[in-house]
Parts: sequence; C-alpha cells; structure tokens
Amino acid sequence: MSDITDFDSLRRAMAENSEEPEGPARNARAEQLLAEAEKLGIPLAVIEALGHQLKVYNYSSEKDKMFVPFARLLRMWDERPEDFDEYETHSLHWVFKWMSSGMLDQPHIPLASIEKWLGEMEHRYRLAGHSERAVRSAEFSVAAHVGDMARAERAYGAWLAADRDSMADCHACELHGQGWWQAERGRDTEALELWAPVLEGEFACAHEPHTVLASSLAPLLRLGRVDEARANHLRGFRLVRAMESMRGAYADHVEFCVLTGNEARGLELLAERPAYFTDTGHPRSKLEFMAVVALLMDRLTELGLAEQRVPGPAGRDWTARELAAHARAQALALAAGFDERNGTEHVSERARARMAQRPLVERLPLGVRTAARPQAVALPAPAAAAAPGGSEGTGAQADLPALLAEARRLSDTLQPNAIEAWAAVSRAADGVELHPLDRAEIADHRAMDLGPEGIPLFEEAAELYAAAGDPGEALAARARGAYVSALTGEVPQALTAIADLYDRVLALYAEDGTGVRQTAAVLMSRARILMRRVHEAEGAVQERVVPDAEAAAREVLALVEGQTGDDVRLTSRVAEARAMLAELAALAGDVEGAAELFARASAEFVGAGLPWFAVEYEARLAGLAHHLGDTAEAERALRAALEHGGPHLEATGRAQLHLQLAEVLGGRGLSEEAAEHALQAAHWADEAGESRTLGAWARQQLGGFLLRQGRFAEAAEVLESALPDLSAETHGDGAVVQTQWWLGDCLSELGEHREAAERRLQAAEIARHWPEQHDHATLAHLAAESLGHAGRHTEADQAYARAGALWRTLGNVHGLIRSLRARAWLALRVEDAEGRSDTASALMASAVEECRAALEAVDDDAARERLVAELGHTHRQFGDLLARSAAEDAEDESIRTALEEALAQVTRAVAVFASLGGEALHSRTGAELAAGWLEADLSRPAEAAARARAVLVAYDGHDEDDEAAQERRAEAAQMLHVVQEQADAEQGRA
Repeated sequence: MSDITDFDSLRRAMAENSEEPEGPARNARAEQLLAEAEKLGIPLAVIEALGHQLKVYNYSSEKDKMFVPFARLLRMWDERPEDFDEYETHSLHWVFKWMSSGMLDQPHIPLASIEKWLGEMEHRYRLAGHSERAVRSAEFSVAAHVGDMARAERAYGAWLAADRDSMADCHACELHGQGWWQAERGRDTEALELWAPVLEGEFACAHEPHTVLASSLAPLLRLGRVDEARANHLRGFRLVRAMESMRGAYADHVEFCVLTGNEARGLELLAERPAYFTDTGHPRSKLEFMAVVALLMDRLTELGLAEQRVPGPAGRDWTARELAAHARAQALALAAGFDERNGTEHVSERARARMAQRPLVERLPLGVRTAARPQAVALPAPAAAAAPGGSEGTGAQADLPALLAEARRLSDTLQPNAIEAWAAVSRAADGVELHPLDRAEIADHRAMDLGPEGIPLFEEAAELYAAAGDPGEALAARARGAYVSALTGEVPQALTAIADLYDRVLALYAEDGTGVRQTAAVLMSRARILMRRVHEAEGAVQERVVPDAEAAAREVLALVEGQTGDDVRLTSRVAEARAMLAELAALAGDVEGAAELFARASAEFVGAGLPWFAVEYEARLAGLAHHLGDTAEAERALRAALEHGGPHLEATGRAQLHLQLAEVLGGRGLSEEAAEHALQAAHWADEAGESRTLGAWARQQLGGFLLRQGRFAEAAEVLESALPDLSAETHGDGAVVQTQWWLGDCLSELGEHREAAERRLQAAEIARHWPEQHDHATLAHLAAESLGHAGRHTEADQAYARAGALWRTLGNVHGLIRSLRARAWLALRVEDAEGRSDTASALMASAVEECRAALEAVDDDAARERLVAELGHTHRQFGDLLARSAAEDAEDESIRTALEEALAQVTRAVAVFASLGGEALHSRTGAELAAGWLEADLSRPAEAAARARAVLVAYDGHDEDDEAAQERRAEAAQMLHVVQEQADAEQGRA
C-alpha cells in the first residue's frame, strides 16, 4: 500500500528524498513519487513532483534525464499557467539555465538547437520581466565551450553589466564561473581574487565552495601558493567525496595529486569512485575525468611503473600502461564528439593540453596518510664514468687514481658520502693490482659499510695495513672490528680484544711507532665498547661500570686535546668523548651538566665543519632542555638539529625531529608553525615506511594543530586519515581517545552532527574504563549535544542522563545542572509526546534544586559565586522553557498561566544576578528584558516599560564600546516603543 495518501504526505516524502545521497536510488524514488502524484488528481502536486524529479536528476550522474520532465513542465505552463503557484513559476524559469548547460554537456544535441534554446530562454525571461543577466551568462557558457573567444568576452561583459535579479545564479556560482574564465585566459591571480569570497565562506550553496575549491587548485600551484593549494585540496575533497554529481570537481583533485607528486593518493582517489569510469549520463564530466586518468597513468609510466596494477573500469584488471591508452582514447573520442557538434577543435585542444601537463611541485606533503611516492626505475650505470675534470680516460683503471684521491679526501674530512666513494674505488679496482695500503683502505671502508657482516674484513684490512708498514692503523682496524662485535651483543669478547689492542697501541705510541690519530682511534673504540657495556647494564651493575667508561672518555680527551690542529678526525674524537661524558652525566642525574657537555660537543662538530655529526647531540640536548623546563633551548636545539642535518638526515630522523619541534611549538601556542612541522613529520614518516607508527603520531598532532586554528575540514580529513593506524597497543588508548575527541569537535563545527556523535561515543566507550572518569563524563555530554543537534532526541536524552550520573559521582555540580537543563529542553522538543511540558518542567526544577543544595554545602567564596551565577542561568532558562511550552492552540487561560510562571522564574533570575553585582550586569539586564517582554505579552505595558527603563539606567555612563551594552540599550528602546504602541492601542479601545 502506498504511503502517499494526500498532498502533504507527498511533500513530506519529497523532502525526505531530497535529504538522501545523490545517485540512482534517489532518482528512482523521485520517479515513484511522480507516479504517486499523478494519482492525487492535483495539478500542482504533479508540477512539484516533476520539479523534484528534475532537481535530483540534475544533481546526479543521470543529468541526461532532465530534459523529459522539463519539457512536460514547460508544456503544462504553456497550457495552464494558473496551475503553477509563485514558487513553481519561479522554479520553472530558474531551471531554464540548467537546460542550457545540460544541452552543452550532451554532444548529441545539435549546436543549432542550443542556440535556438538560448533565444527561447531570452524571450520567456523578457515576458516574465526578468533581467537578461542569466541569459548572457548562458550565452557566455556556449561561446566559451565552442572556443569563440570574442563572443565569450562580449557575453561575459554583458553578463556582468546586467542587473542581478531573482533569476541570476547565486553569488557563489556566479563567482565560480567568472573566476573560471579568468583562469582559462591565463589570469590566475584575478581568478583567485574573484573566488576569495567563496573560499572564505562569504557565499555558499549546494555545490559551492565545492567547485571553487577544486577549480582553485591548479591556479594556486601555478602561482606557487602551495600551502593554500594543499588546504583547498583537503577541504574540497572532503566536500565532493560523497557527491555523485561532482565528477568534474573530483577530477580536479586527482589532477592536483599528479601535479604535486602525490601519484599514490591519486590512485586511492580513483579507487574510491569506480563508477566514474563508466557513468555516461554526463559526457562532459566523463571527458574531464578520463583526461585526468590518462594524465595520472602517463605519469606512472614515466616513473617506470607501467606494469603496476591500478584501479580502472570494472570487469578486468588494469595496468597503468593499459589504462593510460584506454583513458586517452576515451577522452579524445568524447572530445571529438563535442568538436563535431561544435564545428571547432577547441574541446580536443583543451583535452590534449590537460593530458600533457607536467608536475608543478616535485612533492607536496598533504598530511593525510598515503603510500610513499612511486620511484622511477633506475637506469643502468655506464660501464666507465668520466674522469674528474672532464677527461673521459680509457676505462676504470684510468679513473682509479682520481677515485682514490677523492675517496681519501672525503674520508679524511669525514664527509657523509665517503663510504660511497670507497665503494666506487672498490668497483674500479676489481682485477687491478694495488699497493697493500690501497687495498687495506678499501677493505676497511667496505667493512664499515657492511656492519656486523664486515667484521672479518676488518681483520683483512689490519693485515694489509701491517703489510703496508702501518702497524698503528692495523691496530685501529682491529679495534673497529671489536666495537662492531660489541654492537652485535658480544660485549665481553669485545672487551677482551680491545684490552690487548689498547696495551699494544699505547706501547707503540710511546715508542713513536704510530701517531695520535691511530692511537686515538683505538682509545675511542675502547671507550665506545665500555659505553656499550654501560647501556646494557642495569642497576648496581651499571653503577660499577660507569667509572671505567668515564675514565676511557677522559683518556681520549687527554690524548687529543691540544693536538687537533686542522685534523677534523681528531676534532671529532674530542667532540665524541665530550658527548660520552654528557651521556654519563645524564645517567647520574646531572641533567644540567649533561646539557652543557652536549652543547660543547655539538659546537665542536659545527666548528670543525661537520654539522651533521652534531644532529644527535642537539636532539639529546633538546630532550634535556625539555626536562629542565627550558622550552626556548629545546626549540633552539631542535631547529639546530634540522639545520645541521640538512640533506644528510635519514627520513626517520627527520620525521622525529620535526615532530618533536611541532610538540614544543604547540606547547608555546604557535599552532601554525607547529602544524607545518607536524606536516613535515608525517611526510618523512611516510617516506621512511613508518606511516602506521610515527606517521600516525604526526598526523594526530597535525590534526590537533589545525583544529586549534579553526581549520576544521582540513583537521577532520587528517584525523580521519590517522585513526585507522592508531592503536591502544602502539600509541596508547589516550591517543585514540584524543583523536576521536578532536575529530568529533571538527565534525560538530562542520555541522556533521550525527558523525560527531558517533566519534564522541566511541571515545567515551574507551574512557569508560579509565580510573578517572572526568573525560568519560565530558565525552558523554558532548555526544549528547551532537545527538540533539542531529535530531536523535531519545538517544541524546540517554547520553545526557549518562553524563549527569557521572557528573554526580564526580561531584561536578555544574556538569550535573547543565545536563539536567539540556534534558529539559530536549523533552520540550520531542514531538507528539504526552506530558512533555511536565517532564521538561520537572527536569528544570531538578536543576534548580541541585543548584540550591550545592549552595548550602559550599564554603568557598569563588565556588559560591560560580554556583550563584549557575542558579541565575537556570532560573532564566526555566522561564524561557515555560514561555515556549505554552502551545499556540492552548486555551487563553492556559497560556496566561504558563507566561505567569515563566515571569516568576525570570524575575528570580534577575534577583540572583543582581546579588552578584557588576560582574553579572549583562546577565541581569538580559533577564530584565526577558521579563519585560513577558510583561508585554501579559498586557502590562507599564510594568514592561519600567523594566526597560531599569536597563537603560543600568547602562547610564557605561562604556560606549561595549557591544553587549549597546545591544541591551537598543532592545530596551525597542521595548519602550512597542509597549507605548500597546498602551496607545489599549487607550484607543477604551
């Protein structure tokens, strides 16, 4: 049996369908509703149902279905215009614009038909008395589409010159079209100036700022305004993600990913909308989408990923190479269809230009989680590199002396790429007879590169050094091997080995058989091994081994200090030994001493031109400074670490430093800069393959910093991206709760109340198990607010009741009172509930009683003042509730009784606020005015006037810049005017 029994039920059903998501299901329901409307035998019902059908078709992928219901509406208008009410008359003329753009989007409709339609539109608008603004806008669209630039410019000027009237597109849509034209003509700055009011929220509609955000992406990138482009992508994609009709805007976001080195995210976006590959109802947006798909696939192919599996049209698997060819063919075929209709090559030229674009940014971090950027396949290295200085040489052997010299220079100056240079020497020396010293150095550096696997090579290097006549370096090589073995956990064996090497090198040094550099190398390896023993020991054992490590570090200093000269290797020994003493001081609890030593070690590395070695020490210094509460020093040290590391920092280390700096800056309230560092942390964590661990932390922090700045859509997108990777096991349940909490706040600000409630309830469920229940109570209260805003009143009442019970247990009377007041208002809003006024009044009365009981028990003056203010607000709300509970169709006496009771509560509120003096002035006068309006409603103009005058007296001589005072004065003056008219009317009746 149909649920449509009359016109009202039809209208309710259409309103409900309008709230459903865009798509075929909503369209099908609109078709059913039209059939039901036809059964009612009411012409206006059919007209409204046709209008509803036309609207849902327009906002879907089935735009090509719009023409049939519109043709029927137009025929009905021509036959019986009196069947249309004012609203439907307006709507009929309004959708003329949809028809003109809809025809342009369908290449099978001849251009002559479109031009004829323009004339029809102009004629009918003139007859209806409308401005030609909408007509000229439609003409501009036709001219721009076919590439008639001269006509487009003329129509554009006429569009802007014509008066705005009720047929003009909304401001947001008009500004989008005007900005699009400026960008199309290469005037990106002007486009963004036009779009600014939409981007800033001044103008909005069903599809704005959605399309403006998408259209702004490429112009912003071209202008180098990458931060704004990133923000608009995060904001805009969130808006278009669920809207089926916005394939063109969706394509803009995919294009943005290609232009910013975010190809992996572009693939994720394609995977979210498989139907976009095949939906045929709107050919123009399919052309735009397929052109961007081709752009992305070509980019992947260029990066050496032609055979990667990618999301594409359903029914088969696709590689990037295959989808590139398919998408290009589809885009060009669609473009050719438009051009054949238009008689120009303009659409094809635009499609080819779009598919030929090059990235505008090498890699723009977005903050949301995505796979690391696909890497190009490395090309084979040439057989022989050119010799330094440009000489090609005759092969590897000819290059070897130069390669050796460069490797020695790099290793002697401790450059970060020294190991790679020695690897090049090793490759060039393959099959070449070398001096033992050369072979020793190659083996030594190869061992350093291999780590634990290179331990045998240290022995080989030692033998070669000895054969070359350098016994000191042979001992140093063995000492390095002993240290690497200690890193594998073999500390006792390493200590045994280093003890012998230590004795031998000191004896050799005493006999002038070796130099300071070799001796320092052995002593430093010994100190490192002893430090390793310290780190592995615990408790009392650690205390016993610390003195040996400290003595070893001081021995290095005693040997080297004063003998470094220009030898950066020796300088590094001094700095490292100093850092060891810093570590030991920190273990002993001497935080200030440790900080001073780390600072000296860092300064020595920087002074020697080796800033990359200072990174670790600056990071340690930052931790110590944070422990000491010196946030300025912590910030300085972290900035220095990032600066010193430069391009040599590994991705993980860079992510950690950025995240630590973000936390420090966030603690100082510098949320904008903190967000930038959290963004960088997330990016580098992704690059390091740590998206699920360090990356999740960074995204969580980034979301919080964006939330602080009021960038709610961006924050929500980032937090939603972080949530799947956050877990109680890895990050702690506190991080999960905080993320859900922040996300709920964002969604609430965005008006997504049902989703906000869900997040807050999920967080509350976790917090329910915590020993301290304040967060649980707060989250339950916030969830209740969201449920109420979402219209889920029964669930909201349950959540408020849960929060109230928790507030009572916690002894938080303010939370308890506010939960009772909220439940009272909810009870009043529940439709068709018997006794809702009684329930609401009872709950508000309970709030009053709880407040009074708390006042009797409190003995703190500040707490008492807060409770008195709470009592005043409760009386005021009680009065408002009683006034609103008086049903309009109730008996006069019933209404009067409710108003009298309301007046009594508001009068009590005035008295309570008055007891607080000047601190509650605005609250008192607000209640006084509320009482005055109730007096007026009760036909007591004299009493109402007296209250208005009391408010004016209260603000006599008050600060003129006080906005609240100005508002109260204006309302009091308005009240005096109203009650004077009331009094005059009463006198006239008498």
